[in-house]
Amino acid sequence: MKEFFTFILAIFILLSISNYSHALCVNVPEANLRNGPDTKHEKTWEVFKYMPFKKQSSKGNWYKVKDVDGDSHWIYKNLVTDKFRCAVVKVDKANVRNGPGTGYGKNALSPALKYDSFKVIKIKSSWVKVIDEFGDTGWIFRKLLWIH
Repeated sequence: MKEFFTFILAIFILLSISNYSHALCVNVPEANLRNGPDTKHEKTWEVFKYMPFKKQSSKGNWYKVKDVDGDSHWIYKNLVTDKFRCAVVKVDKANVRNGPGTGYGKNALSPALKYDSFKVIKIKSSWVKVIDEFGDTGWIFRKLLWIH
């Protein structure tokens, strides 16, 4: 019985690692997304540092990715990393607080607007500590973010 639980735990860990490996974050100040795997294809969206994506496939030096809205785009592989997790605001406005809870005041980043992106520093219960591209930090309620 112990071996069975060890096996199940190993499978769970492998699946977790596998899902995380499909997460990508923009790691440059600005990046263009395209409707095909080449700079000759039309630009579909310009995004900024820490925008998260879910990798769907690859072709040459390009990744096909899915965004917060479920739309697919192509991005050049050197513009993204899988070394850390990122989050994007998925609602119109999200309060950014000085600590993990509504008892903490709003900080200078508040409110974060839809499509504002951040690097995830840590998750504490249902709150996420984030940092923006300028080095400012704060806490956002987890359900207001799309994290990959």
